[in-house]
Amino acid sequence: MVKAVVGANWGDEGKGKITDMMADQADVVIRFQGGANAGHTIVNEYGKFALHTLPSGVFHQHITNIIGNGVALNIPVLMKELGNVIEQKVPTPNLLISDRCQIVMPYHILFDQYEEERLGGKSFGSTKSGIAPFYSDKYAKIGFQVNELFDEELLKEKVERVLVTKNILLKELYHKPEIDPAELLETLHEWRDMVKPYVADTSLFLDKAIKENKTILLEGQLGTMKDPDHGIYPMVTSSSTLAAYGAIGAGIAPYEIKQIVVVNKAYSSAVGAGAFTSEIFGDEADELRRRGGDGGEYGATTGRPRRMGWYDCVASKYGCRLQGATDVAFTVLDVLGYLDEIPVCVGYEIDGKVTKDFPVTHLLEKAKPVYETLPGWKSDIRGIKKYEDLPENCRKYIEFIEKEIGYPITMVSNGPAREDIIYRESALSK
Repeated sequence: MVKAVVGANWGDEGKGKITDMMADQADVVIRFQGGANAGHTIVNEYGKFALHTLPSGVFHQHITNIIGNGVALNIPVLMKELGNVIEQKVPTPNLLISDRCQIVMPYHILFDQYEEERLGGKSFGSTKSGIAPFYSDKYAKIGFQVNELFDEELLKEKVERVLVTKNILLKELYHKPEIDPAELLETLHEWRDMVKPYVADTSLFLDKAIKENKTILLEGQLGTMKDPDHGIYPMVTSSSTLAAYGAIGAGIAPYEIKQIVVVNKAYSSAVGAGAFTSEIFGDEADELRRRGGDGGEYGATTGRPRRMGWYDCVASKYGCRLQGATDVAFTVLDVLGYLDEIPVCVGYEIDGKVTKDFPVTHLLEKAKPVYETLPGWKSDIRGIKKYEDLPENCRKYIEFIEKEIGYPITMVSNGPAREDIIYRESALSK
C-alpha cells in the first residue's frame, strides 16, 4: 500500500514527525520532490534532527529510504547529512538513490545567489540552494542525471557543452569568474564516488515492493501554497508539492496511492515572501513564534524566523482539496494552550465581498481575513493520549476547523515527540 504525507499550507507543518511516526508500520520511505532548501524537524530517542534531503525513515532500521527521481539532489549536502545522522549514534540507514535523479550542480547555487543579488528588492526570497536554476536546467534538458556520472565520455562532452552558455552568463550578466570545465569534471568524479554505493533503479525496486504488498510512504516537502501551479505563484517552489506528483517523482502508477495524509498546523506559519492573509505581527507574532514548534518557529534549513498567523480555513480547505486528503494530521495544537481566545480565519474579504474559496494570487494579495474567535482551553495538553480527555474547548476548536475545511482530522499531534499523537474517529471518515 502506498501512502503520501504532504503539507496543506506553506510548508513547516510537521510532516517529518508524522512521517517518522507512520514509518513504524512502513517498509519504504521515499522523498519524491524538492531539494535541500527545506527541512523536516524530528525528535526521537536519538535526539533532535533537522533533515533536508534524507527521508524521515532513516531512524528505522527496517526501512529502505529512497531519494526519488523527482528530487533535486545536492550530493555533498546529502552525504554530510548522512554522516551527521550516523555520528549521533543512529544505525547506518538503508539508502537508495534513483539513477534518474538529477544533480544540483555547483553553478546552480552560484546562479541562485547571483540572481537574488541582481534582483535586489524584487528578489523571490530564495534559500539560495540552487533549486530554481536546477529545475530550469532540468526542463531545458541540460541537467545531469546521476546515471550520467558513470559514463565518462558523455560526462566530459556535456560539461564542456553546458559551460559554454553558463560562462557567458557568469561573465556578461553577473560579472563573475568563469567555471573551469576540468575543475567541474573533477568535482563530479568525487561526487560519483560518493553516491556509487547507493545508486539503483528505484522505480523497479518500488514496483517489486508494491507487488509484495509492502507499505510505502511518499514524503513531500513544503505544502500546497508553494506548488508552482496551484500555489501563490510566483512566490512558490520549483517542483510540485502535491501528492499527485508523488507518483511521478517516485516512478509508480498514480492509482497505487491509497491514503493521503495532509499535515495541517493548528495555526499558520510561513518562510519566505508571498501573500499570507492571516499573518500577525509584533508582540502577538513574537509570542506565538517563541512558543511554537519545538524550540520556536524557525526554518529547519535556513534558521529564518517564520512568519506567523492564525489558522486559515480558506487556505487549508483549498490545500486539502488539491492534495486529495483522506486524512488530516492536525499538528502543534499544544502550542495554543496559553491563549484566552483563538482567532480563526474563516473567509477572505476581497473588494468588499467575502469568499471562502481560495483565489488566484493577484486577488489574494488584496484579501483581508474574516475572523471568528473561539475560546481557548488555557492548559497544557501534552501527555494526553485519548481524544475525549482533551479539554472541551480544545475539542471544540478541532471540530470547528474540521467542519470548516470539510476533511477528516484523524490525528492530533500534541507535542514534538513521535509518541505525542492522539488518534480520533471523524464523522467525515464514515
